[in-house]
Amino acid sequence: MGTIHSVEISWEDLLGAFTNGQTDRAYFLDRLTGEIFYIPFLTENNEVRQQLENNGERFLEIPPFDYLSERKIVTEFVAGISDPELRSMLNSSLSGVKPYGKIEDIISFYPHEEERFVLLKDQFLSKRLKNWMEENNLFTADAVQGGVKHA
Repeated sequence: MGTIHSVEISWEDLLGAFTNGQTDRAYFLDRLTGEIFYIPFLTENNEVRQQLENNGERFLEIPPFDYLSERKIVTEFVAGISDPELRSMLNSSLSGVKPYGKIEDIISFYPHEEERFVLLKDQFLSKRLKNWMEENNLFTADAVQGGVKHA
């Protein structure tokens, strides 16, 4: 049985890495120090990449918030809209039919739907983060102190 290694991880930094949609960098969590950092995908510093590979147990790559993740949230959101005109407008926007705009811009005129979208996105990200933490045996201080292993 392994021992518990206690380290402080900035929740804000971790959430920021999870919600980052930049495709030119990869974020990592250092299990030993709790530090969250990124390296450019096109880095010419092979020494950094070699250290990451050699210490695979220490460094965890944080999955990016990519287009497919965002599309899944938006598709689920649009399916739950009761206003047929708004649903049609958002479906057209999703499929690239002109005129199209950003989902966030369109729903800004519908405060109730905008609130529902923000909540759905937060729930999706929280669940994704919790699952990632559990998969990588990372637990919150509350979970460890209470003897329960869940994030």
